[in-house]
Amino acid sequence: MVVVRGNDVRIGACLLVGDMETMVRFYRDTLGFHTEWSSGDFAAFETASGELSLFMYSRKAFVQAIDESYVPPKGINQTFEIALWLPRFADVDAEYERLSKLDLQFPTGEPMTFSFGIRNFYVADPEGNLLEIGSMNET
Repeated sequence: MVVVRGNDVRIGACLLVGDMETMVRFYRDTLGFHTEWSSGDFAAFETASGELSLFMYSRKAFVQAIDESYVPPKGINQTFEIALWLPRFADVDAEYERLSKLDLQFPTGEPMTFSFGIRNFYVADPEGNLLEIGSMNET
């Protein structure tokens, strides 16, 4: 019998999205995640964490599947974040510089280094979901 045990489970994050085309374009073209998506209600992205570690599903199709209505958050979605961990602090700074040239929201501004050893910044995707881009390695 297989049971869920934290260290034995791979985790996947699914974004339920309203506009698949805009969201796929952001994650694929702006952030550089590879996907074979060409259309439809589902998109999977390749990451170092393996299959189905990051994927999207149409919010419209999902609420129909669970027979519920959807109430969107206003502004920045404060119900979760996706953390994208880079190798070094310098990589965090370089990614901030690259993304800051685009028309994106940075709720906390420039990268910060915290006393517990993480350097990060936050950026919102086109539907207001928070991405934490950070590192735990100074060098």
